[in-house]
Amino acid sequence: MDQTLSNVPAILPALPEIVLALGAMALLMFGVFRKGCTAYETSIGAVALLVVVGAVLVMEPNEPVLAFGGSFVVDGFAKFTKLLVLLAAAAAIIMSVTFIRREAMNRFEYPVLIVLATLGMSMMISANGLISLYMGLELQSLSLYVLAAFHRENTRATEAGLKYFILGALASGMMLYGSSLIYGFTGSVEFNAIAAVLTADGANIGVIFGIVFLLAGLAFKVSAVPFHMWTPDVYEGAPTPVTAFFAGAPKVAAMVLIIRVLFGAFPSMEGQWQQIIIFLSIASMVLGAFAAIGQTNIKRLMAYSSISHMGFALVGVAAGTAQGLHGVLIYLAIYVVMNAGVFCCILAMTRKDGYVEDIADLAGLSRSRPMLAFIFAMLMFSLAGVPPLAGFFGKFYVFMAAIEADLYALAVIGVLASVIGAFYYLRVVKVMYFDEPAEPFEEPMPNELAAVLGVSGAFVMLFFIYPAPLVAGAQIAVSALFP
Repeated sequence: MDQTLSNVPAILPALPEIVLALGAMALLMFGVFRKGCTAYETSIGAVALLVVVGAVLVMEPNEPVLAFGGSFVVDGFAKFTKLLVLLAAAAAIIMSVTFIRREAMNRFEYPVLIVLATLGMSMMISANGLISLYMGLELQSLSLYVLAAFHRENTRATEAGLKYFILGALASGMMLYGSSLIYGFTGSVEFNAIAAVLTADGANIGVIFGIVFLLAGLAFKVSAVPFHMWTPDVYEGAPTPVTAFFAGAPKVAAMVLIIRVLFGAFPSMEGQWQQIIIFLSIASMVLGAFAAIGQTNIKRLMAYSSISHMGFALVGVAAGTAQGLHGVLIYLAIYVVMNAGVFCCILAMTRKDGYVEDIADLAGLSRSRPMLAFIFAMLMFSLAGVPPLAGFFGKFYVFMAAIEADLYALAVIGVLASVIGAFYYLRVVKVMYFDEPAEPFEEPMPNELAAVLGVSGAFVMLFFIYPAPLVAGAQIAVSALFP
């Protein structure tokens, strides 16, 4: 009995994850035993659970704490990014309410799957070893595969889920192979021990190959080129609220995991992995900028936009400095809020025959829905990086970090890709304001979408007035990795 009590404090660093897991199980049991339970009821419980977990997370200390034999770490960096993931997950659930009722998806498992995916992301963010990394990643991935195909009556959704599953399994295998190489050549799965071995003995070809395979698997999760092939088809085929979720929280968790791996396990090999990150960044920015130009479907356009934006975020990672990671965190926070707003606008595109997704369907929106068109335009300008909107500051921080790290070519390519990318964002604005009006959207925007859109729009337009809380929070988070 005494031994059991002495072990209790060892699990306290993982209290948010434990609460999240128990809450997910409780919601699942509630849905099973309550006859006729709908997604609306479990959605209320899921959002409340995410709020409670956020409150528990805020009360945790910023000082680094290791748990479970050093495989799980909690610090200011983890707190900041976990709160961002919880915010994105809660927004996705709220945005889903009307859609799942209208599209015959009103099953209680939907918000439970989002909660379980969020649990996996939280474990990814706190992973301090190759085994805990893989556990968190697979819990997230399995939930996302099901979510992509959740609209069973829709063949496009089923195809999207199958394609995501097959390619995700390939990426998972590559990552496992890389992990096995790293373990074989260093004799450890914990990041701190791996770093100590490599610092003492130096790098070898086996570990370099391991890093390449490991980063290939992680690059798949952030849709970095050339591992982006699943993104446009899955974004287009999956239910729109699921696409909104894919575009936010999982990208944050995977980017944080890349940072954890590179700066936790391989700080002495920066010269080797920096080349890989620079390649991923340039390829993602350039392909995302050019491939989106010819898109006619708004969700496919946002898929290529997502690829491009992950390339911009990787610019900060490539810098390899505290300033670079500071810029990445600010960029990810702004990106999540912008995406939530954009997908609220996409979810408002409804007519008698259901939801529409073509960019041409936005024609004349400024006349029928002037406020919606205005906020949508501001979000497009922000994604393009037009000052003084929030998106400009995200790019400013990562490009400045690249310049400070003497990566001038990377910064220049980033700026040029941003200018090219502005074309397709401005094309959406042009369609809304200058094209001949199309058939107007039928229904007013649901209240929950209006609330999320209002918060997103206010943040994007007013961020420049008072950016201090986000900038300071990101600074505190990065100090955990660079004390």
